[in-house]
Amino acid sequence: MKRIIGATAAGVVVFSGVYALAASLNLTTSNLGAAQSVVAACTSDALQASYSGSTSYSATLPGYQVTAVTIKDTAGTPAWTTCNTQSYRVTLYGAGGASLGEVTGTVSGVTNTAGSSFTTAAFGAAVNANLVTGVAVVIGS
Repeated sequence: MKRIIGATAAGVVVFSGVYALAASLNLTTSNLGAAQSVVAACTSDALQASYSGSTSYSATLPGYQVTAVTIKDTAGTPAWTTCNTQSYRVTLYGAGGASLGEVTGTVSGVTNTAGSSFTTAAFGAAVNANLVTGVAVVIGS
């Protein structure tokens, strides 16, 4: 019984820490797991990471695989066109913080209109969506 209470308490502390970290760094997730960190010097707006249709079923996993991630500015009036031409790095994390996949590229096509977003390049190898527990996003030159 003491182990169950201890495990529950530890889980609450870890969840609270991840939640507080995500809130303080302005990254939210739609359906991608818990946020880990974000650094985006080009905007102070909250960004949201999601699969946004970049999943497909894989019989070899078996299960759904993530091929790319969509990053969206959630502000009513976004202020992130300065992010265009900036490089990005997106890492998907699994259990124990292990990297499941990482993709880099250059932000392009974002506008200062509601709902503006960009989709990352494809991950080198598709990531098992069931294993994703976190995402880290860095946008900068």
